[in-house]
Amino acid sequence: VLPSPEGPVPSVTITEIRQYLRSKGIPFHDGYSCLHIPSLFTAGREDQPPSASAPYRLFIDKTTGSFLCTATLAEGTWQDFQANVELQHRGIPPDSSEEEEEDMWRAREDARRIWERALPLCDLLDEDETNETKAMFGINRVTDATLKRFGVRYLRTAKSLVFPWFSPRDATLKGLKLLRVEKKGDTIAYVEETLPRFDSYRNLFGLPLIGRRDTELVLTGWELDALALHQATGVASLALPRGSTSLPPALLPYLEQFKRITLWLGEDLRSWEAAKLFARKLSLKRCSLVRPGNLQPRPLEALNQGLNLTKILRAALPASHKSIVSFRQLREEVFGELVNSEQVAGIKWARFPELNKLLKGHRRGELTVFTGPTGSGKTTFISEYALDLCMQGVCTLWGSFEISNVRLAKIMLTQFATQRLDDKLELYDEWADRFEDLPLYFMTFHGQQNIKAVIDTMQHAVYMYDITHVVVDNLQFMMGYEHLSLDR
Repeated sequence: VLPSPEGPVPSVTITEIRQYLRSKGIPFHDGYSCLHIPSLFTAGREDQPPSASAPYRLFIDKTTGSFLCTATLAEGTWQDFQANVELQHRGIPPDSSEEEEEDMWRAREDARRIWERALPLCDLLDEDETNETKAMFGINRVTDATLKRFGVRYLRTAKSLVFPWFSPRDATLKGLKLLRVEKKGDTIAYVEETLPRFDSYRNLFGLPLIGRRDTELVLTGWELDALALHQATGVASLALPRGSTSLPPALLPYLEQFKRITLWLGEDLRSWEAAKLFARKLSLKRCSLVRPGNLQPRPLEALNQGLNLTKILRAALPASHKSIVSFRQLREEVFGELVNSEQVAGIKWARFPELNKLLKGHRRGELTVFTGPTGSGKTTFISEYALDLCMQGVCTLWGSFEISNVRLAKIMLTQFATQRLDDKLELYDEWADRFEDLPLYFMTFHGQQNIKAVIDTMQHAVYMYDITHVVVDNLQFMMGYEHLSLDR
């Protein structure tokens, strides 16, 4: 949840965290994205291995101070951590309400029932059906052994592949992702559904297969890519739950053990931009990136084309650039921009072809200002404009300083459903569920605000949710009218 103006999350620096740990005599190891310390929550637990083999099981995020214990899955803020140290509690009471707990339990039960109904692909009695299914998902070259190793199943009734999410602690089933194919004319679209829903989905597909001694990892943006990569190279491979949309900080502790991480997220420039963003979170010095290109498509496509995936991995570029470069080092990147000029222009709006002619697309690092008289429809248009991008996976943060978030969300939900829901309330939950899955967040400010507080909240959102599009509506309300005469 983003910090509210009434009580923003108190920020903490890495220096303060280190000083606190030293003052309490808590040993720590400086990792890539996190500090590692012995867990506060495993003492006296019989199911835990002796501390000598894995003494550092609790991870503190260097940017936010939030923590996660991978042994017990206890987690919380830096303030929660301090409270537990002071009181020496043996666990954290869950913040979630009984209703949320019940919803989570119900979702897991649904997931368990689906999992029990699904079959391993090699267990389908009809060989033709197996081949047809593999062809539909483009996985003819993925062997039954690989599918079995990763626990992939097939749900006949929904014609969906089922990817399990097992708890890294005790290998129990925590959730599922269902993947089905939809044909629209000549184009094929993949439709994903997760149980539980995304907000509670802390999944790294393939995590139970990682050994303690693994030091190299390839991070992919799709479960089928992780299968192809592991099969072709034997390298440890994991898939991010939301592809190149975001890398939740809660997953960083599970990636701390790797000395080298290669990001191979997809085959378009958006994946390339996302890889550069994620590398900053993971620590640039250990990351390499596979640049999208004709001879370097996404891993599944590379396997299907018979390309050498090991060779592609070896050619990955270090994420940390030297301070001075020559054109030789930029040459491939310049060529990539020329070849993909359409993608370089940004993400096109699906609903506004005329706007595409004017702005070409949404590009990171650019500011667009919309002006017009009161009541001319700026907010209505910009909510539609932002929704268009959000539906294409652009993580969006709204700062609505003029109208309330409830009213804004109502406008956007109506635009999303492309119909008025006032007289069709029976459809509300169906559309609200779909709307909830969008990577859309709202700041809780209203009226004139302290600019530093707003900027701090934006920075926090960028780190937590990989925001790439921020909407401020409107600038006058945020700045306060008296500033306008001094500095337009």
